[in-house]
Amino acid sequence: MTQETVDLGGTTFQDDPHAAYADWRRTGPVRRAVLPSGAHAWIVTRYEDSRRALTDPRLSKQATPAPEGQSAGGSRTAGAAPTSPGIGAAISRHMLAVDPPDHTRLRRLVSAAFTARRIEALRPRIEQIATELLDGFDGRDRADLIDEFAFPLPIQVICELLGLPQEDRDDFREWSDAVVAGAAAGPRLAPAIEAMVTYIHALLAERRKSPGDDLLSGLIQVRDAEDRLTEDELSSMVFLLLVAGHETTVNLIGNGAYLLLRDRTAWERVRADRALLPSAIEEFLRYEGPLKTSTFRIATEDVELGGVTIPAGDAVIIGLLSANRDDERFPDAGELRLDRVQSPGHLAFGHGIHYCLGAPLARLEAQVAFTALFDRHPGLRLAVPAGDLTWRPGLLLRGLQGLPVFL
Repeated sequence: MTQETVDLGGTTFQDDPHAAYADWRRTGPVRRAVLPSGAHAWIVTRYEDSRRALTDPRLSKQATPAPEGQSAGGSRTAGAAPTSPGIGAAISRHMLAVDPPDHTRLRRLVSAAFTARRIEALRPRIEQIATELLDGFDGRDRADLIDEFAFPLPIQVICELLGLPQEDRDDFREWSDAVVAGAAAGPRLAPAIEAMVTYIHALLAERRKSPGDDLLSGLIQVRDAEDRLTEDELSSMVFLLLVAGHETTVNLIGNGAYLLLRDRTAWERVRADRALLPSAIEEFLRYEGPLKTSTFRIATEDVELGGVTIPAGDAVIIGLLSANRDDERFPDAGELRLDRVQSPGHLAFGHGIHYCLGAPLARLEAQVAFTALFDRHPGLRLAVPAGDLTWRPGLLLRGLQGLPVFL
């Protein structure tokens, strides 16, 4: 039986991906899809199929270019305005865009910066940043929680970790927003990518002249002293850490605050019982995770998933947001349960060798963010009806454009 091809760029999916995903899980959990660019791929929507796909070595990150120039790692968006080959290589040689053994080597080079001990050591500084951001709310009765808190918190953390100037964060946000929106960014995309690459190259040149005690200097030392990183791998790694190092956390904090504030009983429950916060954060990630889909993979041979044969050479994406609402894995998956047991857990951070290296940092930042909000603004409430809030366009991210609140 031939399944209907679905449109991932259409208003039906963009306006309410959860409803679309629920229908596809029921009527055809693995099916052909048209991307926002007009290119085609297969989309996987059920939990078990998705978990298996994320670990299947036949679904490669680098086997062949994905449709219309999309890198398997997701650094470029299918159908987007083209960039020069040099620019493309400078952002597509990171660990999310390659298979072992290159993936193993690249991940090992940065994993030391993301151990549980090193992440926990960042807690006092993250708490200080959160406090300083909320100090900016003093004397006011209204704020945008995305623009003024959920975004600047993780971007300042990753900038400090890498050793980047804080004053550049507004430019960086504009570029990053276009990059993750992909084809939905239209003509903004190619200039944003080129601007980011130019910026990264300038940073690398400056840090070579004046190295510091930061991750960027450490990566440069690996590149120059031991020659285990190529120049493109170095710039691509910085690109990945910058974008992935804040975008998912922005949406984790923003989406979590939205879920609590749309129902004040949920806000009050977690505020009154802080022991619930870790499980609540996991439920935010499951119920309204920061990513709609995974980045691209390419089938290196015919692959059977969900009773469907995906031909060799075809592109595959995994509907992470869908897998996490699969009733066959999570009882009453359409309900937000702040004390839900998650084992084996959600796929919000992926699964397998490409599992998000920064997941512990994102969880810590969310814990600090919500604790600070509960302490400083216990009466926080939405400044507009929940139904009036708008979601960021694009295939990859699930996040709000803004979150206006009364303080």
